Amino acid sequence: MEAVITDQIFDKINFKEKSFQKGEYENCSFNNCDLSETDLAEVIFIDCIFSGCNLSLAKLHQTVFRDVRFKDCKMLGLRFDDCNTYGLSFSFENCTLNHSSFYQTKIKKTVFINSQLQEADFTACDLSGAVLTNCNFRDAKFENSILEKADLRTSYNYSIDPEMNKIKKAKFSLTAVTGLLDKYDIIIEN
Repeated sequence: MEAVITDQIFDKINFKEKSFQKGEYENCSFNNCDLSETDLAEVIFIDCIFSGCNLSLAKLHQTVFRDVRFKDCKMLGLRFDDCNTYGLSFSFENCTLNHSSFYQTKIKKTVFINSQLQEADFTACDLSGAVLTNCNFRDAKFENSILEKADLRTSYNYSIDPEMNKIKKAKFSLTAVTGLLDKYDIIIEN
């Protein structure tokens, strides 16, 4: 039987040197931990907070994230599309998620604040009602994505084809709306 760990604080642990215990983590905090390349397959995280952690290239096969907050984390190349999709819910603040994949995930109303999502893959992702505040989407891929009622007013560097994505009632700022016209290769001047 796998361990059930509740209300624990993990501070400055390098899980490259100390193995990560498989199990269910509920209401736990991970502060300034190095989880890069760690095998988190089938681990369950419920109501947990990751703050200042490095999770780059962690293995997320059937990993459960329910109501998990990531703050100030480095999360390069993560495959959120490998996660257990049942109840998948998380939020990101000041995180670097470059090269991560959200392919075919249903992450409605997810909050991304001040995060880097360069070259992230949102193909066939459901971001309905998501709040994407001040995020950098340079070279991120949006194809057959659902962005209905999503708020991208303060985000930038995105290229979203309205003919290939559902964007009804999504919010954009006038200054960044050119990202909806990229495919036409036109010049827009002030």
